[in-house]
Order: sequence, then structure tokens, then C-alpha cells
Amino acid sequence: MKPFRRVSSPVAVLDRPDVDTDQIIPKQFLKRIERTGFGQFLFFDWRLDAAGQPRPEFELNDPACAGAKILIAGANFGCGSSREHAAWALQDYGFEVVIAPSFGDIFATNCLKIGLVTIVLPPAELRALIDSIDGAAVVEVDLERQLIVDPAGRELPFEFDPFQRECLLNGLDDIARSLAHEDALQEYEASHPPRVNTTALAAG
Repeated sequence: MKPFRRVSSPVAVLDRPDVDTDQIIPKQFLKRIERTGFGQFLFFDWRLDAAGQPRPEFELNDPACAGAKILIAGANFGCGSSREHAAWALQDYGFEVVIAPSFGDIFATNCLKIGLVTIVLPPAELRALIDSIDGAAVVEVDLERQLIVDPAGRELPFEFDPFQRECLLNGLDDIARSLAHEDALQEYEASHPPRVNTTALAAG
């Protein structure tokens, strides 16, 4: 997992509540087994029309959102089914941070596991941040300092779970955290031989 410390980027604002994972990545695109390739289908039904052309009224199709690595969303973002593909699609599209008043619990956990940062801001502070954004204005998110810096330079502190923060700063997913104890795991395995040899069958 790639470490995350800070990012400065234009912002995409999707100011809608209760955006569920079915809207983030529709079910017909869940046939791939890799984590990559889902970005092109992100918000498919909202982003593209029946002919596959961008809908100009959809927020992410605004030219000011081009290259945005930060998504600001409404309350309860990522609710609904537990599909991991929703987090994969957002990251594959280019987002590194999602900021919202609240998230679906399983969605937020899936994001953490791949290094996609989810930040909770109180509604009033989120509204002030949205109001400060004009066009392709740049916002900075600094996980080390736990600060969001708006286009006017105003700093917004945010809360973040210390354990999750440490994992993101150091790029530690579940496997990497386990491998940090590799010596202890090998020592345990060496001192506890298996009761049954599962690697070969006895010659008959």
C-alpha cells in the first residue's frame, strides 16, 4: 500500500447525501477480479448518458474537477452494500481523499485497507469548506498535521483514529502489518511442527 502524508489538488464536490455503493460502482461492472480498471465506471449512470457521453450537468464532469484527487461528499457516503469495488473505483479514478460528514462503516474500512483516506468533518465546517472553493481552486489535506487548508489558507483541523493514521502514513495494510512480525511468526512455526504433513501424500 502506498504511504499517504499530504496532497494538494483541485476538488470535486458531490454535495449529495446517502450516495450508496451501487451508485459509486454499478453491479454490472463487478466482474473483474483485479483492483484496477474500475475507475472508468465510477458513477457510471450519473456521469454518462445512454450513448456513453459525459452528462454536462453531473458534478464530476465540470472541467474545474479535472485532475481532482480530493472528493467532498454528503452525509452517509458509501452506504449500502459492502462491495470493495466502490473504494477501488474511487482510487482508480484518481481520488486519494474523500471528505464527508459521515461514511458507511464498511465502506470506510474498505478505503483504509487500500490507502484511500476518509476524513469526517462536521456539517458546518464542511459547508464552509465547500463555500471556499471556486473553480479549480486547490485544497491541501495534510494527514501528518491533521489539517485541511482551504484555498484562502484557512486551516481546518480534523480528528483521525491514531492507529489508522499510522497505517496510512507508513503504507501498512493488513499483510504488511503481519510481515512486521515475520521473525516471531517463523519462530512460532518452528516451535510448533504440524501434526499432519499437508504438503505430500505418503507413497502407497
